[in-house]
Amino acid sequence: RTRRQIFPRYHQLDVVRKLLADAAAHGAGRRYLVQHSAGSGKSNSIAWLVHQLVGLQRDGAPVFDSIVVVTDRRILDRQICDTIRQFAQVGATVGHADRSGDLRRFLESGKKIVITTLQKFPFILDEIGTEHAGRRFAIVIDEAHSSQGGRTAAKMHQALAGAVGDDEEDFEDRLNRIMEARRLLPNASYFAFTATPKNKTLEIFGEPVPQPDGTVKHRPFHAYTMKQAIQEGFILDVLAHYTPVRSYYRLVKTVEDDPEFDVRRARKKLKRFVEGHDHAIRLKAEIMVDHFHEQVIAKGKVGGEARAMVITGGIERAIQYYHAIEAYLRERKSPYRAIVAFSGEYDYGGQKVTEASLNGFPSNLIPEKIRQDPYRFLVVADKFQTGYDEPLLHTMYVDKVLSGVRAVQTLSRLNRAHPKKHDTFVLDFVNDPEVIRQAFEPYYRRTILADETDPDKLHDLQADLDRAQVYGPEQVEEFVRLYLEGAPRDRLDPILDGAVAAYLTELDEDGQVEFKGKAKAFLRTYNFLSAILPYTHAPWEKLSIFLEFLVPKLPAPPDEDLARGVLDAIDMESYRVEKQAAMKIALADQDAEIDPVPTSAGGHKPEPEMDRLSNIVREFNERFGNIPWTDADRVRRLITEEIPARVAADPAYQNARKHSDRQNARVEHDKALVRVMTAILQDDTELFRRFMDDEGFKRWLADTVFGLTYEEAA
Repeated sequence: RTRRQIFPRYHQLDVVRKLLADAAAHGAGRRYLVQHSAGSGKSNSIAWLVHQLVGLQRDGAPVFDSIVVVTDRRILDRQICDTIRQFAQVGATVGHADRSGDLRRFLESGKKIVITTLQKFPFILDEIGTEHAGRRFAIVIDEAHSSQGGRTAAKMHQALAGAVGDDEEDFEDRLNRIMEARRLLPNASYFAFTATPKNKTLEIFGEPVPQPDGTVKHRPFHAYTMKQAIQEGFILDVLAHYTPVRSYYRLVKTVEDDPEFDVRRARKKLKRFVEGHDHAIRLKAEIMVDHFHEQVIAKGKVGGEARAMVITGGIERAIQYYHAIEAYLRERKSPYRAIVAFSGEYDYGGQKVTEASLNGFPSNLIPEKIRQDPYRFLVVADKFQTGYDEPLLHTMYVDKVLSGVRAVQTLSRLNRAHPKKHDTFVLDFVNDPEVIRQAFEPYYRRTILADETDPDKLHDLQADLDRAQVYGPEQVEEFVRLYLEGAPRDRLDPILDGAVAAYLTELDEDGQVEFKGKAKAFLRTYNFLSAILPYTHAPWEKLSIFLEFLVPKLPAPPDEDLARGVLDAIDMESYRVEKQAAMKIALADQDAEIDPVPTSAGGHKPEPEMDRLSNIVREFNERFGNIPWTDADRVRRLITEEIPARVAADPAYQNARKHSDRQNARVEHDKALVRVMTAILQDDTELFRRFMDDEGFKRWLADTVFGLTYEEAA
């Protein structure tokens, strides 16, 4: 094997040195948030940091006994593990914990570096023993997420603290232990790395900065911003060549009567219907394939090695696109192929399919195959949108609603640098450029939390929940006591069932929606705040335990679908797309502030707004199809699909194609075309009149349909 040396870039050297200096000066018990842009080399930065933390000393003694590296995804878990092993070079130093027993054994045998995933870490709580309370840990978190504020993180803290209860504990001891375990450990330092810090992440790990007005902002310990990475050429600007595509469609009512439907739900269903219609998918797939060949391959992007990713809104849509793209690639006689990526098994067209059955190779080979010809299109449904590093990706076709962090993470798949890659391209069929700009803005420069979450909101939420009289304090107390004693579910459920009965009988539909919303808000806020509050509060902890079990049992109010049947009463008459001008989405050159974690909740069940189908269709067409429709637009589907199919099925024309020459076949074709046009008179009077009265149009249509049907038969 060839060995190659990697030298850190300045921001990597700077962050590692500053983290080490602060850890050596202050010891364990600190929190650090590192905001480093995607493509900044976080894996190497983490590996250098972990390697240096092993030997870090303070007053002649090691600062940390063990370093635990926690990742949130398997692909990163393997990536980080390989990188750290390469740096550490000593097998005895590093342990990769695939199972809970591995992690426990590594910690007890004094392994210096233990690598695991957040999902695996809590399950070792019952096995880890109590001897770790006196040890010091460095917890390095890759792509820190808000799950650090929940129960998963609480169990992780318990494990590292050695906070496993003994048989002598009473109810109060157990409750106090659980509350203490939620809090960030005094015997551990947390080093959290992320490109897109959320408000929870900033509040838990960021540096508090008191303001003159009494508020407290939180900022990262170290930042290497998207702006800086773009300017230094380490990543590309994915917003520099962004092209929105507008869709226009016209619907028709296909039933005689004029039933009423829920307007809000009907609109959503109609939008999904037109965007997922086979005709729309095929048209958009053709645009993608044509664009890729003419604007990407023909222009030699990434030295002719460019790949494209198609972002879809679900598995059904991904499979539709996969088949449409594959079909059009064959029609174009293109040398390229597509790959589809989705999780699990899906029932498509009455048949169970998986990505492996469609692609013809195992799922784990997808990242490798997309780098090899003939594969150039990767069609995805919630896969490869985060944590996927492929420099050959140049173009992205987006047919999915994106916003916030998800928009940044998805489009940032394109930003990886390559020696022959000088730009990227996004063709977006769905999203407003302004929404995309707002999503990227907080992460272009340093991200700062505007204020801290107000813990007093928990008092308000608890008071509102208590007032609803769904439960009483005795029920909560009894439930928590049984739970902490390890009682089985058949002793816990009767208490919960009593609360569910009160929820259904004492509250109307709006009251049920409000109670369930506030219960979820209480859990969300408390699970987060309990990690960082300097004090514990037993009533909150008890209510939290009770609600964790109660909320999943609360049924949602009955919700009749008053838009059912609307899709059976309409059809799509026309669909077209219009590419807008390519643009560079400019971002503000300043640090961005984001709001703290929201604590509000509740609401009410919206009253359905009913209207007649004719009005719903008219309003929909005005909103999404209000452009001058030309004949070619309106009859595109008839001319390219229905009319040729009907003419080709004409028996006399079929016989002439098989047993006569081209001239006689044309004579029979023209007769068949007149018969077909007469038959569609009731469907499209304007088209029939144009065919009969306009000799030029009639000749053009006859030539077009004959070309389609005769060549097809030949």
